[in-house]
Amino acid sequence: MSVMIPPELAATTVFPLVVAGLFGLIVGSFLNVVIYRLPRGTSVVWPASACGGCGRELRWFENIPIVSWVVLRGRCARCKSAISVQYPLVEAATALLFVAITATTPVGPLLVARLVFACALVVLFGIDLEHQILPNTITLPGIAAGVIFSIAGPPGLQASLLGVLLGGGVLYAIAAGYYAWRKEEGLGMGDVKMLAMIGAFLGWQAVMLTLVLASIAGAVIGVGLMAVQRGTMKYALPFGTFLALGAVVAMLAGQPIIDWYLGFY
Repeated sequence: MSVMIPPELAATTVFPLVVAGLFGLIVGSFLNVVIYRLPRGTSVVWPASACGGCGRELRWFENIPIVSWVVLRGRCARCKSAISVQYPLVEAATALLFVAITATTPVGPLLVARLVFACALVVLFGIDLEHQILPNTITLPGIAAGVIFSIAGPPGLQASLLGVLLGGGVLYAIAAGYYAWRKEEGLGMGDVKMLAMIGAFLGWQAVMLTLVLASIAGAVIGVGLMAVQRGTMKYALPFGTFLALGAVVAMLAGQPIIDWYLGFY
């Protein structure tokens, strides 16, 4: 038997998600600028976006998220230089995150906190994937922002502070232990600060879930790379990208996963 949804209810449900998706596309376009410019030490607000090949400033209709890239077929209108597929992917990913967060989070401080957190994760994912760095200009203010947001909403100030201590402390202990054992760096301090930021936004329980999910994903990808390239265990995998993926899952579905796991005991 089918269930009929009143049109007015459907419109009320869908409209915020459409707005969230469009807003996510716009924000994603800006995050692309941050991902490109921040590691290069240039301003993220000036000058205006330009072609990386010929340096021509882009016109407004060349900056429409996803649409411009598709219409231009991924090339500059003047010099025909290739435009990275990263741009539409980041825009689409940000839009999908904004829709998922809006669909699962009540309107209020928690919604704002999660949208800000998602933006930080997208930037850290993109930068770490390309440059293997996690800038302090994102992680350290992110820790402070997560703690401040926790005063007005979940996970609560106590859980947030514990998340910072546990997130930073666990990875720092792992990094220190690995260095003492192998006399070489296995994890960077950027990973430590990123997990502390995740703890600030999501609380201490989500820190452990994020770390488990990130470790599993990293192990699977690492083994896959070894199998394909016949390499060794010494691959410089950008662990921050896996932390970002794990944090997204923990943010959107963390409590059901934790409850499912605890159901075995």
